[in-house]
Amino acid sequence: MSTKSEIVVGPNAQRRIGIVETDGRDKSRKVTIQYVSKHPKYGKFVRKRTVLQAHDANNESRKGDRVEIAECRPISRTKRWTIVRIVEKAPAHVDAVFQTDDGKKQPKKK
Repeated sequence: MSTKSEIVVGPNAQRRIGIVETDGRDKSRKVTIQYVSKHPKYGKFVRKRTVLQAHDANNESRKGDRVEIAECRPISRTKRWTIVRIVEKAPAHVDAVFQTDDGKKQPKKK
């Protein structure tokens, strides 16, 4: 039996939907939630974002996926959210290949 307890998400826990920005770390994801709010003085609508660190126990999500996250107990210094489900998978990243004048295929330079 593991010394760490299972991560339990309560039925009344806050839930948000965001996009995974980074997936380089093991079982950790950076999720960005973008929204629009009205400026209090000038009335202009301003784009804002919230960046949250989320726990992905099975390493299922990838960069660009739309995920639902829920608030949970503190897992580490910055992680207080866990990924509940993947709402929408990101489209597969395809490197374009083009043909040169001599007929050889070369990968597209970034």
